Amino acid sequence: MTTDTRYNGWTNYATWRVNLEVFDGMTAVEICGDLDDPYKVGKVLREYAEEIIEPSAKGLALDYAMAFLADVDWEEIATHLIEVGA
Repeated sequence: MTTDTRYNGWTNYATWRVNLEVFDGMTAVEICGDLDDPYKVGKVLREYAEEIIEPSAKGLALDYAMAFLADVDWEEIATHLIEVGA
């Protein structure tokens, strides 16, 4: 038995949700400048999302938020944002 964890065409729920709520309508160029390597862009995107969360969350809420971000496929979002900006 296989379990399909894809969500609305994305790797998983966390990836879909972060893309929708944090990066929707943006391009990689807006966030990362002229970077076009999905791995490097993905690292910048993760840092960007963490910077949004860290000032407003503390303790257990921060732990849960960071655990949620750990499930995100950052390279998938990066590839999408690079394609949108092309």
